[in-house]
Amino acid sequence: MKTTVSFSDFVDAFHAHNRYDQFGYEALRILFDFLEEFEDSTDTDMELDVIGLCCEFSVDHYSDIASNYGIDLDPDDDEQDHIQAVLSYLEDHTIVCGQTDDQCNIVYQLF
Repeated sequence: MKTTVSFSDFVDAFHAHNRYDQFGYEALRILFDFLEEFEDSTDTDMELDVIGLCCEFSVDHYSDIASNYGIDLDPDDDEQDHIQAVLSYLEDHTIVCGQTDDQCNIVYQLF
């Protein structure tokens, strides 16, 4: 038996588990779209497991990711160069789901 989950249902599930603030609206939209695309491209149905998703994915500011993973950012480079360096590092080590509108926060699979 299968139930299709809308984005609204997805957000409601995070609220119900008191995990909405771990991502916020924009990052949840990125994660939802990523998961839907994954399902479509692999012809796989997924179960909505909020706690599992919170353990597997994160949204963080690029500077926090650089600090957490020891990514050296050249102080002479501008912010866009720093963001690109972090994205390149993540793409080499894990899955990047997307970036928020300001491009500074990245939704990615933890590793």
